[in-house]
Amino acid sequence: MKIDLDHIEINAVSKIYLNQQIPSLKDFTLKIPSNTKFGILGPNGAGKTTLISIMCGLIEPTYGEVQFVKKDNSIVLGKELKKSIGFVPQEYAFYQELTPVQNLKYFGALYGILKKDLAQRIEDVLEILGLKSVAHKKIHTFSGGMKRRVNLAIGIIHRPSILFLDEPTVGVDVQSKFAIIQLLEKINLDKTTIIYTSHHLSEAQNFCDQIAFIDKGQLVCSDDTQQLLNLHKSSNLEELFLQLTGQQLRD
Repeated sequence: MKIDLDHIEINAVSKIYLNQQIPSLKDFTLKIPSNTKFGILGPNGAGKTTLISIMCGLIEPTYGEVQFVKKDNSIVLGKELKKSIGFVPQEYAFYQELTPVQNLKYFGALYGILKKDLAQRIEDVLEILGLKSVAHKKIHTFSGGMKRRVNLAIGIIHRPSILFLDEPTVGVDVQSKFAIIQLLEKINLDKTTIIYTSHHLSEAQNFCDQIAFIDKGQLVCSDDTQQLLNLHKSSNLEELFLQLTGQQLRD
């Protein structure tokens, strides 16, 4: 059952890693409304992955906090929060020597999904992502696009209220990218808040309702996608990206 989320608050979050002088995030504050497709964009090393990792609870901030606020103003905490979050990382997060079904059974059990419900969920998600014909084949034999789809299946098997996506379509073919984006649109219509980061700016422009630009660990700006384009007189996100973050090469 999905939580009745109102918004996500990132309050003055800073992150300084051990032996690092320059913060990866510095006094980062942002409010993300529920049920949006929210893009977090920025150059390499801007702090995007650190921010998402903090929001997911994978790492702790040095300062500040992230709060998931319900419509009754209560804060989602503990087990309720963990069960409400889905995370699809850029790296593959599954066991390559196992099959999609075996992986989904394992991760579904970790989320506490009842066996009688899990079997149907696995069948449904594999059907939607075009993986039913390879459901019992070992994943190490799959193409990059198929592996990305397995990654996504694992991230959504528990039907999260908030879904974090770190470069979900990197290195995939056009057909796989289309299937992934179509499913994400459907999930969002089912009242899942999606937090998305990618270097595919044309994809982000078409997909995201709202975006935030981050650079050098700080918020540059945030608004509805089209309003930001209009405000800065930019024809597309790539043009706006260079305008806001400069043309200097990043490592």
